[in-house]
Amino acid sequence: MPASTVLRPSRAFRVLTVAPSANRPPEAVLTAFGVNNGPVLLPGGKGVAWRADHLVVKPVEFLAETLWRAEVLHALPNSAEFRVARPVRTEDGAWVADGWEASLLVAGEPDVSRQDDVLRAGIAFHAAIVDLPRPAFLDQCNDPWSYGDRVAWDELPVQASAVAMGLLQPLVDARRPVDLISQVVHGDLPGNVLFADGLPPAVIDWPVYWRPTSWASAVAVADALCWYDAQPDLIARWSHLPRWGQMLVRALIYRIVTDDVVFGPTGWTADHFSAYRPVIELATACANDGSG
Repeated sequence: MPASTVLRPSRAFRVLTVAPSANRPPEAVLTAFGVNNGPVLLPGGKGVAWRADHLVVKPVEFLAETLWRAEVLHALPNSAEFRVARPVRTEDGAWVADGWEASLLVAGEPDVSRQDDVLRAGIAFHAAIVDLPRPAFLDQCNDPWSYGDRVAWDELPVQASAVAMGLLQPLVDARRPVDLISQVVHGDLPGNVLFADGLPPAVIDWPVYWRPTSWASAVAVADALCWYDAQPDLIARWSHLPRWGQMLVRALIYRIVTDDVVFGPTGWTADHFSAYRPVIELATACANDGSG
């Protein structure tokens, strides 16, 4: 299924199909970030990001996360393995102006067919941020994605529509306790890794989670299998990652519960349902074969 027709929510590239936002950045915001030319709405995502000169300007969704992420990305050393969209301060030194944030425009385009390269970029990014402490703002997150994440990790009970429960039950049955170290990770890699000739891949639009790095990879693999025409051998190629089967199980629970919260029972079209079914079978087989 092409990325442009995905019918499931995400915190970044594959978001609900919505009309572009009509809310242009106010002139005061552009002035605060030192922008001289009029902004142009960028395609994709949530339809709220604007290119303005050499910057990308977009509304702040969760201030605590935005401020934390800006400090981390500002201080992150350059790497030969990945790039990031560096945050930009206002002219008076703040990370936010009237509810808007800005970052440097990075060269490249998403390519969800390059699934292995996306995973390698994510692993390199996670290695670079391995020592970061758990952000306090995660305890304040109260959105469908945070809810789905907590359900996936058995921190909240599984409660979903009847259709979603039909998908979830084999995953819940296959779920087993795991003992893995958590760290800050990027929870939505496909579509948020940009590729440009001669440059390392760029990791952008970082939704922050506190989970094992192999879970972040499993979310990317599950998404690729469900929505981006990946072949089943993608699972085998990354089966060396810790507790791989269990991470795939949790990745799918996370996505399905989130979809159910955002779309509701009537949102489960036949195509949406059928996109998950074969991937659930692969994940549960991996979890139950003794290696997961």
